[in-house]
Amino acid sequence: MIALWFMGDVLLPFLLGGAIAYFLDPVADRLQRMGLSRALATALITIVAILIFVVMALLVVPTLVGQAVNLVEIAPKLFNDFTAFLTKRFPSLLDEQSTLRTSLTSLGTTIQERGGQVLETALASFASIINLIVLFVIVPVVAVYMLLDWDRMIAAIDKMLPRDHAPAIRQLAAEIDETLASFIRGMGTVCLILGTYYAIALMLVGLQFGLVVGFIAGLVTFIPYLGALLGGALALGLALFQFWGDWLSIGLVAGIFGLGQVIEGNVLTPKLVGNSVGLHPVWLILSLSVFGSLFGFVGMLVAVPLAAAIGVLIRFANDQYQRSLLYKGVGGRPHHDMADKP
Repeated sequence: MIALWFMGDVLLPFLLGGAIAYFLDPVADRLQRMGLSRALATALITIVAILIFVVMALLVVPTLVGQAVNLVEIAPKLFNDFTAFLTKRFPSLLDEQSTLRTSLTSLGTTIQERGGQVLETALASFASIINLIVLFVIVPVVAVYMLLDWDRMIAAIDKMLPRDHAPAIRQLAAEIDETLASFIRGMGTVCLILGTYYAIALMLVGLQFGLVVGFIAGLVTFIPYLGALLGGALALGLALFQFWGDWLSIGLVAGIFGLGQVIEGNVLTPKLVGNSVGLHPVWLILSLSVFGSLFGFVGMLVAVPLAAAIGVLIRFANDQYQRSLLYKGVGGRPHHDMADKP
């Protein structure tokens, strides 16, 4: 925790590189089982990753950034259209002296004056946290070296375990790894699939900023229902402004998110994540809020792994407590059984 507090920005490329190596380790293991050496498997994964990155950088990222900038620029117009709609449909709610009218006017002025400034500040902050050197040099290098030496690092750590407690520590580490693998790798795949589906489907319907909405919805899908609610609300809001009167298009936008929820709940999450992860949505939100508030972007990056580890340790401690004499009592039965006697 102290290291995160004082050296968060310094540790960031190594945390990102370690996360990428952890995510890709099963792929390297499978390639090894197919007969490739660890070095050759790592080289093959690196080449494929570079090709994907180049395609994304040339095709997807410019469109995504352009749509995000346009969305911020058009936000004041959308707000004015929304105000005009309310004025026409509910004139009594927007009386010149009403609190609602004053609040909306103030909000519109703030958006118009501060929208560009907020975007520039956000981009500047992002650039200060993850600069080009980190993105294009340090993180890939760290990821490649850690992926290459992953098994050796695990073996070295195992040799350092105290022999008397090694079996219990290995059991806890295996449970933490299973939880992380089920959640991070599984939900990462779910987020990627759903984000791609939302973006393509919304763009096919003709919704402006469909790529941005799909990206946002997919990004926050790891918190159950939040991705669909946030992305659906944003998409429907934009659809109402763009397709007002064209109820078929608005219904298609709503149907896209409804179908996405059906696919996620009945196919993707059960198949890719499973039901034994044990990370409650409230626990995830709390961990992201606490660690993000304390350590910024680095804290949010380590929030989910730490939440998973803490959850496993809490379950282990609870299991040990229920096996102890403190819980069972001297007679080997829980104290509430004794209390049931007349």
